Amino acid sequence: MQRGRRIAFDYGDVRIGVATSDADSILVSPLRTLSTSSKNLLKEISAIFEEIAPIEIYVGRPTNLSGLDGLATSKALDFSKELESITQIPVKLIDERMSTVSASKMLREAGKDAKHAKSMIDMAAAVAILEFAISVEKAKQ
Repeated sequence: MQRGRRIAFDYGDVRIGVATSDADSILVSPLRTLSTSSKNLLKEISAIFEEIAPIEIYVGRPTNLSGLDGLATSKALDFSKELESITQIPVKLIDERMSTVSASKMLREAGKDAKHAKSMIDMAAAVAILEFAISVEKAKQ
């Protein structure tokens, strides 16, 4: 697996969770939560790209439990196209079917109230997306 940092986004209507890995893809950490309503969203993301210098970019692809695409899928696809417009790094979509559910469960088990921890859930979902993407990459070797 190529050495370098990776980044993942969990796109939502209100917030976007962001997570990143270390250069060896051993540790994945939440980075921040962005507001989808920010007028400077793409500038904020560009600044993150400059800071992190990722070699891989992932966006969670939400699908229904049946595997079919829904409205959220088209929004995530549109977001990935926006990312592609500000970077030369290919943006890959990764299945995120259970990322938010597993993030919410993990936070509940840690004693966090999910209603008051929405941005934490979005970042934790981005962590789950990136961990899954890295495991897929490692399995290809």
